Amino acid sequence: MGLKQAKVGVNDLVLGMFVSGLDRPWTQTPFPLQGFYLRDLEEINQLKRYCRHVYIDIQKGKGPANRPNALAPIRKKTIEAPKRSPKNQPVDVKVSPLKVRHDVYSHYTPLKNEIDGARQLNQRVAKAIAEVDKGLEKLDGEVLAKTRKVASDMVDSVLRNPDALSWLNRVREADEHSYSHSVRSAIWAILFGRHIGLTKKDLDILAFGVLLKDVGKIQLDGELLRKENRSDEEELEYEKFIDYGVEMLRKSRQVEPRAIAVVHSHCERINGSGFPQHLKGDKIPVLGRIAGLVSFYDEITNPRDNKKALSPSRAVAKLYDLRNVAFQEDLTVEFIRAIGLYPTGTLVELSSGEVAVVVEQNFERRLKPKVMLVLDSAKQPLKKLRVLDLAQKDMRIQRQIDKGKKRAQDVERVEISHDLEPSSYPIDIAKVRDDYLFSKEKKGLFERLKHSLMG
Repeated sequence: MGLKQAKVGVNDLVLGMFVSGLDRPWTQTPFPLQGFYLRDLEEINQLKRYCRHVYIDIQKGKGPANRPNALAPIRKKTIEAPKRSPKNQPVDVKVSPLKVRHDVYSHYTPLKNEIDGARQLNQRVAKAIAEVDKGLEKLDGEVLAKTRKVASDMVDSVLRNPDALSWLNRVREADEHSYSHSVRSAIWAILFGRHIGLTKKDLDILAFGVLLKDVGKIQLDGELLRKENRSDEEELEYEKFIDYGVEMLRKSRQVEPRAIAVVHSHCERINGSGFPQHLKGDKIPVLGRIAGLVSFYDEITNPRDNKKALSPSRAVAKLYDLRNVAFQEDLTVEFIRAIGLYPTGTLVELSSGEVAVVVEQNFERRLKPKVMLVLDSAKQPLKKLRVLDLAQKDMRIQRQIDKGKKRAQDVERVEISHDLEPSSYPIDIAKVRDDYLFSKEKKGLFERLKHSLMG
């Protein structure tokens, strides 16, 4: 299966297209993300200054004038709009521009060096959230102190290596949905905050608030939580979880007001369609806006009913449609840049027809991650899983072309054709994760032993 791409001259570009390739190396351009939606005319003008033509993905964005818009199928209703809120129209209030500081956290710890600590931290996070859930009406100060500490430790881990905790929380148990959702959302929040250069203090507050954002749900009836289609009265009752949580946290006197503000505002939307206060624009604290964005993303990629989960690219397209409607536009675009189209753990199909799982990001070439091949081109399970570094393979091919050993037209490059819905194939993501991480641990141990013997 080939890529759903089209070659387009820069003079024929229109807003809404997804640029997946250039006529020159990405490193020779100012674009920080390899693959992005055209959202304003300045980006088109920039492309005109650097390129003669580009390649667009017609599955992820608008196609050429004579092609249908590939985003159309995504617009079908997958999550119901708030029943008592204004229609999803673009916001008519001004929002302060997002202050972004890229490259504040430029150091990366190798995954193999971070994974042991991340595994232990994951267990501590689970224990802390379980203790919070047992707190009911009264949240013990010691419990909140532990939660605050693990939130800060999560920040530290993600600052060192963004992949480690993402891997350990990719797979959830069906009966732990609320807990898993809070933890995943906190990780997305930290990843995003890292990307835009939030201070360590702000990251700690953001992570703490997101971990506690759903604590009020422990006072709701379990059946109400699991119900998909609620009546207007049931929806009003459900929305009370925000006030319940805020009241519990205020009584504890152990949580900073800014963290409580994250809990209080994470369901607000910039056009006033959220709850509980129907705040608009800058009335919503920026950390609350971030919390709402990452929570929404996790809800549509990891819903309670996993069969309804959206693939990352479809979730990104949905977010893009909601920019300047439910979510701040530049906040949305930067979040998409932060996570990329293929986050760790994403199931993908390659241009060769093989199916793989993304196991590690390449932060310089986001469309060329490391993947673990799990199905062959006939969609049959491989007897032995194999890691493929798409970036390295591409570089090897390019060197051979540059040396004249191969002709560009004779080489078939392996690309990610598209990502897949999580339920597309019965792939055990947890096993893939363990196989990959364990193989890295063994390799690391071998290298250390080899170095010791040679020393």
